[in-house]
Amino acid sequence: MKICISTLALAFVSLTASAQQSKPSLISPDGSILVFFDTSGSRLSYTITDANPSVPAYYALDNEIALDIPGVKQGKYSVSKQKSFTEHFDAPLYKQTSFSDSYNQVLLKSANGINVEFRAYNSGVAYRFYTTFSSPKEWTVKGETAEFNFASDHVAYLPYSTNEKNPKAMAFQATYDAAPLSATRKLNAFLPATIDCGSAKVTILETDVKDYPGMFVLPNDDLVNAKSGNAGSKAQEKTSYGLKADFPLYPKTFDYYPWRKQKYVTSTEDFIAKATGKRHLPWRILAITRDDKDMPTNTLAYQLATPSAISGDTSWIQPGKVAWDWWNDWGLSGVDFKAGINQQTYKHYIDFASRHHLPYVILDEGWYNPKNGDMLTVIPELDLPALVRYGKEKGVGIILWTVFNVLDDQLDEACKKYSEMGIKGFKVDFLDRCDQEGMEMIYRIADRCAAHKLVLDYHGIFAPQGINRTYPNVINFEAVFGMEEVKWTNRADVVINGKTVNEPSKDMPRYDVTFPFIRGMAGYVDFTPGGMRNATKSDFQPMYYNPMTMGTRCHQLAHYIVHDSPLTMLADSPSAYDREPECTSFISSLPTVYDEMRVIGAKMGEYIITARRKGKDWYVAGETNWDARTVTIDTSFLPEGTYQVTAFIDGLNAGKVATDYEKHSFTVSTSQLKNQEVKVNMASGGGFAAIIKSL
Repeated sequence: MKICISTLALAFVSLTASAQQSKPSLISPDGSILVFFDTSGSRLSYTITDANPSVPAYYALDNEIALDIPGVKQGKYSVSKQKSFTEHFDAPLYKQTSFSDSYNQVLLKSANGINVEFRAYNSGVAYRFYTTFSSPKEWTVKGETAEFNFASDHVAYLPYSTNEKNPKAMAFQATYDAAPLSATRKLNAFLPATIDCGSAKVTILETDVKDYPGMFVLPNDDLVNAKSGNAGSKAQEKTSYGLKADFPLYPKTFDYYPWRKQKYVTSTEDFIAKATGKRHLPWRILAITRDDKDMPTNTLAYQLATPSAISGDTSWIQPGKVAWDWWNDWGLSGVDFKAGINQQTYKHYIDFASRHHLPYVILDEGWYNPKNGDMLTVIPELDLPALVRYGKEKGVGIILWTVFNVLDDQLDEACKKYSEMGIKGFKVDFLDRCDQEGMEMIYRIADRCAAHKLVLDYHGIFAPQGINRTYPNVINFEAVFGMEEVKWTNRADVVINGKTVNEPSKDMPRYDVTFPFIRGMAGYVDFTPGGMRNATKSDFQPMYYNPMTMGTRCHQLAHYIVHDSPLTMLADSPSAYDREPECTSFISSLPTVYDEMRVIGAKMGEYIITARRKGKDWYVAGETNWDARTVTIDTSFLPEGTYQVTAFIDGLNAGKVATDYEKHSFTVSTSQLKNQEVKVNMASGGGFAAIIKSL
């Protein structure tokens, strides 16, 4: 029997009156967020409001939640008394290396053994189901109801599936469609997703998705309210707008794509998950931010995840930069050998990494024959043990690319063989699914690799969902419309203000100043920056072998500071970097992990200015969309003292020649900065980046 079946939606006016007359069951520690529960009848729903009566809209209106577990009868919920907690977090690879947060909690308990835990933070609300079944027998989840409804037709920022025929099977890489909730496409969108409520933005996330399917969202078309109180009338109007959860079904049968032996689902069961006895389900998060600057620094997805499962010494988990082959297509020039997947090419990449103190080189697809699906057999053109020895002599470690199921099928053998050889980790690609079996795979791989002291870069996958806390050896994730996409982004004719113009079909600079606010909430991002062939909007062309980037050189430099990316690529070729020694030296000198992060200026979709601290030194960078703009930098984050500044800013002609930049070095004291505004001009698609070293 399904528990709590209902699609009732209350009118905004009646809900407002009800909320004003009742007492909230849960309040955030600062008193700004109120949560009301409706446990009457055959439903469980909650409403989130702002404590400030002048705020015109409810953040979340009458959101129904339920689990459908066959054989478990419906139960009525009782709400416990609110309790308060404070937690401290040590997060050595995260956006803040340590932080504390407080929350208030209530439990909603039912005699049927399906309970709900709710927490209210100053930065949002989270809940999760947990079961207290006494029997250890296996049970299934037929479905889960999770609604995210709003009283007004707010604008939603949704990354839709790129596979319309099979929407739950894709690489989780898409730009954001910004449109009113009423115009939401009937196509799965993946998380995180943001709804702009005007007074605040609400971002839907999930975390601690250990052995349970990932969540997608679809338009909630069941939201109706009858005219004149006639619930049976055909004259019904939508009075609230929202999204509802959708989950991939449990896989039954599989097949393999022949070119990479990538496993994919061919048929499914009629349920979404299996479970046994007592367990917790994933956290559902509604992060609430009243200022765009607070979005990239939100930590709820991390702090609600299960703590580290790796015991003992973790000093082997080393972040750092990577000399990478695939984006530049092994594009070496001026060398006396044929570049490609061969010994000489990778020794050249190792030499480059060593000169610039980069700790890693990745051997991407091709070091084993991907059609064979056997990562234990290296192609004859490579002597991998010799490369590892050469890299060790040069202080450079090697990371190997592979496909998720290929590694999983050979997991123990591969981990043993390559860890003993001296390989530092794996870049694992093409999961392209988030059903329960896929989730179990990524945790299994993380666990076995941790046992062999191997780091992981999860590519072709969904956003982190907390595994970066549980298994900190997973030091980066894709789930981003990254720089690889510019290799095949064509130009197209579009109509703007009645005029047809030809421009890139994907707006990367706008995406670059959007995803740090939304996708950035979930955690690390493997965007793969660092392109040295930079183009204006009018000059950009897709090129596979010698790819260019949209926006200026300084826009590329800024990525290394704006992004949370403990393992980050230098995506261009060593030859390209050797022609640009100033920029290469700057990139190489930047940390990949910082002690503190602040966003000191921002408007989602328009620009972002990020400041990060490492020890006593600060690193500041900004990016803009295709609109040129002048920004004022608030320098109040700097402690009193004197600093040596090295800054890269867009050149005077960067709006026409995107590679144009200016480098400035100077000494300044905070006393000099107190009475003057620090302004920086960013060109169209531009940016800036600066190192501020304490003297």
